[in-house]
Amino acid sequence: MNEKMMAVVVHAGDEFACEAVGRPIAGPGEIVLKIEAAGICAADRKIYSKNHPWQLPDPYFPGHEYVGRVVEMGEGAAERTGLALGDRAIAEILIPCRRCWFCHRGLYTHCDNPGVCVGSWAEYMRIPAGAIVHQVPDDLLPEQGAIIEPLACSVHAVNLARIQLADVVVVSGLGAIGMGALQVARLKTPRTLVGLDVDDGLLEIAARLGADYVFNPMRHDVPAELRALTEGRGPDIYIEASGSVASLRTGLEALRKAGRLVVFGVYGQEATLDFNLVSEFKELEIVGGHVSPNTYPLAIEYLAKELIDWQAMVTHTFPLAQFEEAINVKSQPGVTSIKTLLIP
Repeated sequence: MNEKMMAVVVHAGDEFACEAVGRPIAGPGEIVLKIEAAGICAADRKIYSKNHPWQLPDPYFPGHEYVGRVVEMGEGAAERTGLALGDRAIAEILIPCRRCWFCHRGLYTHCDNPGVCVGSWAEYMRIPAGAIVHQVPDDLLPEQGAIIEPLACSVHAVNLARIQLADVVVVSGLGAIGMGALQVARLKTPRTLVGLDVDDGLLEIAARLGADYVFNPMRHDVPAELRALTEGRGPDIYIEASGSVASLRTGLEALRKAGRLVVFGVYGQEATLDFNLVSEFKELEIVGGHVSPNTYPLAIEYLAKELIDWQAMVTHTFPLAQFEEAINVKSQPGVTSIKTLLIP
């Protein structure tokens, strides 16, 4: 009988429970991590609320934002990863097949036959043999390590935006990815940086982290405010990280002609948009963004060099057994939440 551990398990696609399960054992090429901290993603909340677009295995072990220490290594794992027992590590969520058309062209996050590396809402986590693993510096705190994954997504969003020095840049949706994108965009030193959210607490944090202007769409006419900042043109770049269809519409309406819309949200409903704004009237560029190709090393470096204010990002921590309270903290009236962590 395997040694037991506590883990959050999803049964039948949407029934969450914290229960004792078998502790993972490292097979050939695999690694077992002792989890130090794990984050709750907006995608996890969508699964919990039964409002998501994915087909999940049964049972499903959630959690893909984390940091942990290597406690067991299977045959060949040390040679493949360069890690040793006691090292801190993290693995990317998608495991590429390395054989398909996309993998052969370096587009590994679009792999036709990907695996997934999940299960960090637990005391221990198994990293499969094919996972892309990154070592994490010992001097990072567990809370810093747990936000590497969302920050890597933020870096990808900003890379897609192709920000130039004279640009007026808008980041809509100031959750973990949006607030990370705001901070990474500030490193690009654009002319003007604007944050949008319906939570005034998040707007206050964004202003503290470098936003030149912040607007609440519930109180402000955002397109009009953005036109006023740009001599009537509209912003150059609009990064949509809220998952709100209304925000997508705002981006299309507000952007200047030949502007760029980066779509990084996960949407619980289909969007009906006026695509004449994209073609006939504005000739906009729309770029979709997903996960974090080749950006983990830079996210780790930014945290190590303290270029990102992680303390402003990590707003709540809970023990693993209180995962439901942790999931629901964001919906509590008057609570401003960016990143909530579970500590096993």
